[in-house]
Amino acid sequence: MSYVAVYSVATSDTPNKVLTHFDDIAATLAEHGVRFERWQPGPVEKGASDAELIAACQAHIDTLGYRAVEVLRDAGDQAQNAELRGQFLDERRYSEDDARFFLAGQGLFTLHIGDYVYAVRCEKNDLLVIPAGMAHWFDAGEHPHFVALRLFNTAEGGIPEFTGDDIARRFPGLDD
Repeated sequence: MSYVAVYSVATSDTPNKVLTHFDDIAATLAEHGVRFERWQPGPVEKGASDAELIAACQAHIDTLGYRAVEVLRDAGDQAQNAELRGQFLDERRYSEDDARFFLAGQGLFTLHIGDYVYAVRCEKNDLLVIPAGMAHWFDAGEHPHFVALRLFNTAEGGIPEFTGDDIARRFPGLDD
């Protein structure tokens, strides 16, 4: 189930509120310029190639206007997954939007906005667009399972600018 848990940066142990209804999640995130939607892609077969996954979502991708797309998947190998997880647990910003559409599985994006932290659990058919410049991190969990599209404006994709803040270590992750 998708949700957003809202924490004060001072109290990482208990959220101030947890929202599970789509409209509540979308409205709360929209207050900060974050886009949260549900897409229904075209038919996708299990084991589909990257090109087939992108083709199934092309109409939606075109409406957003992003110029490049890549398919992200969990590595399948436990050691690789642990390394991959560690790379995304550092707070960062991008000079362009960080847009993800989940075709399968789940992931936790955590947004640091002023004095609050918004933990957004995304799952199949969720689109999350984090605006350029917003500090955030991503957790795929200890046993990742996801297939997602990453959408961006340039062929290189957004280059992360790490904040140097260890805030991500103080808040619950996907499996916590």
